[in-house]
Amino acid sequence: MLETLAQTVLQGLLLGGLYALFALGQSLMFGVMRLTNTAHGDFVVLAAFAAIAALGVLAVSPWLVGLALLPIAFLFGYGLQRGVLNGTLGKDPLPSLVVTFGLAIVVQNLLLELFSADPRSIDTGGLSTQALALPGGLSVGLLPLLTLALAVAATAGLQWLFAGTALGRSFRAVSDDREIAELMGLDARRVYALATAIAFVLVAVAGLLQGMRTTVSPSDGPLLLLFAFEAVIIGGMGSFWGTLLGAMLLGVTQQVGFRIDPGWGLWAGHVMFLLVLVVRPQGLFPKTR
Repeated sequence: MLETLAQTVLQGLLLGGLYALFALGQSLMFGVMRLTNTAHGDFVVLAAFAAIAALGVLAVSPWLVGLALLPIAFLFGYGLQRGVLNGTLGKDPLPSLVVTFGLAIVVQNLLLELFSADPRSIDTGGLSTQALALPGGLSVGLLPLLTLALAVAATAGLQWLFAGTALGRSFRAVSDDREIAELMGLDARRVYALATAIAFVLVAVAGLLQGMRTTVSPSDGPLLLLFAFEAVIIGGMGSFWGTLLGAMLLGVTQQVGFRIDPGWGLWAGHVMFLLVLVVRPQGLFPKTR
């Protein structure tokens, strides 16, 4: 019984690592711009299909394709923010919600036209089935373990970026008061674009790992957005370590639900999310200044 419970919790923590990669980009964009990107999940799916398409043409390692995607994602995010999303920012959140919702529809339909509705996956050469034996009869998949390690590294990197670099101070300045930051010489539109560019690098990593761990289809975006949104809210908006912990809590809750009944996993996660909203609307680990 204890072994089964420990294995369930372990698998939940590993699943939470993937959810954290979904959510960190969303947390970054909201923390800097107060922008909720409703196309976030669809961009994760787009990154996965970009990797799948590249691997269909190039006989190279998925990791090399992933590395090639990172600068492309950075430039795409920068251009999207400068050319589209900056014009939607303001006191009214509705324009950004409408525009990103429109982007989600465009991405979904584009992927349907190019790849049809059939699920696809990235061939990892057996990595997705390899496991590491642990004491006590436990085992952990190497790919999920790598995903969790990347999630922790990304969280620590974002925290260091915000706390210890000039760019991070710029992010905090425009987030706290855009007008004063611009009076001090900062170009808020450029700072916002850099934040989105970094967020899209995380989106590319999440998309690559999602395609490696399971199948993806053009219609998966809204569900991935929901997981990201729940992780951010549970952890606390704008808190990177909170997002990581919220994602892990969501993953553990889902795995416990799946263990009780295969149909209860996602439902259990949603219920836990609603309970957090009721008991602690600011999240369990909110950002502190």
